[in-house]
Amino acid sequence: MLTCLGFLVAAGLGAALRLVATEWWPKGHIGTLMVNVVGSFALGLLAGTGTTTLTVIGTGGLGAFTTLSTFVSETVQLSDTRLGSRRGHSVGHVVNTLVLGIGAAALGLTISL
Repeated sequence: MLTCLGFLVAAGLGAALRLVATEWWPKGHIGTLMVNVVGSFALGLLAGTGTTTLTVIGTGGLGAFTTLSTFVSETVQLSDTRLGSRRGHSVGHVVNTLVLGIGAAALGLTISL
């Protein structure tokens, strides 16, 4: 029961931090990239913790902080041919997110060990 309550609190805090981040960082795909990279780094830092911490902070807090749906939506918008031939921007957004996210997670994991 305590884990469930912690999960809910962490999810609320993660969502609130996401709201603050969207106001502080640039709008659009760059802001989403930054949020997801920071979340990946933080999850890497948590890798050595127990399952309760991973559930509460990793899944609850960081799950609410990061965003897959916005990433996908912005990727589709970047590739919209009605806006001109911008498929390169879309592919670049995906590659940047993957490379920076995995790199940030690896850095967090390295620091936590």
